[in-house]
Amino acid sequence: MKPAVRQTRSHLMELFERHGFHPRTDFGQNFLIDLNLIDVLAREGRLGPDDVVLEVGTGTGSLTAQLSAFAGTVITVEVDSKMVKLAHEVVDGLPNVTLLHRDVLKNKNHFAPEVLELIDERLGEVPGRRLKLVANLPYSIATPIVSNLVATDIDWERIVVTIQWELAERMTASPGGRDYGALSAWLQAQCHVKTLRRLPPTVFWPRPKVQSAIVRLVPDPVGKRRIIDREFFQDFLRRGFHQRRKHFRGVLAGMYRKQISKEDVDGAMAETGIPEKSRAEQIDVAGLVELANRLYQRVNS
Repeated sequence: MKPAVRQTRSHLMELFERHGFHPRTDFGQNFLIDLNLIDVLAREGRLGPDDVVLEVGTGTGSLTAQLSAFAGTVITVEVDSKMVKLAHEVVDGLPNVTLLHRDVLKNKNHFAPEVLELIDERLGEVPGRRLKLVANLPYSIATPIVSNLVATDIDWERIVVTIQWELAERMTASPGGRDYGALSAWLQAQCHVKTLRRLPPTVFWPRPKVQSAIVRLVPDPVGKRRIIDREFFQDFLRRGFHQRRKHFRGVLAGMYRKQISKEDVDGAMAETGIPEKSRAEQIDVAGLVELANRLYQRVNS
């Protein structure tokens, strides 16, 4: 039985009615019912026998089964015990699938250690294995899932996910726009980010109240190597964009007041060619990386 045949609106409604419960909006349970889009997610993942796939939000297991047909191994994570029960009916017969019943996040800035340990274990089983994240992500955790994976030291190769349209706009935003922020710079400094499709609410059940998107991220190793210290850079972005309407010079002087002087901040900005009255949202990714590097060197000198 093909998994794509299962996840239609009528099937899901019957499935939930038979089990006596409803999708949970607090868990972002909106299931893809456009079978072509399930195929698109799997196809854009460019899966092969050397791939370890991480799926977050197993749901009923429809996409999980599709991924397992092409990947070497699949790690799928689901927090809802009722969904785990439904998913087991699909994935228990798939020897290359491991279903974890837990929250994929330890907190908003870190993956759960158990998930990372299992990823490391699966990657180490066969030389040359590659990690890919392919998932219909719950809206509420989409940002930390993508951002935290990029922040790890795991040598991931591809991310293909469905997310809220507004989040896709933030990921791909250019300097000067209202959507450009810490997440835009963090991802674009290390990845090539592209929105592949815009999805209307009608391709999900239950229908969300917002538009969605399929986005693809692939690593940019050259960009990543330009960042001297990624932990410092991430903190620099998070705190620097927190007061995005203020002049960045003043924000930075306040951020690092215990480590360096205002003159050090002025010097770093001058060397980077950033006008002192610039706001964070006006500085391009390359400029933010260079400025963060210069501040890091001054803070640690």
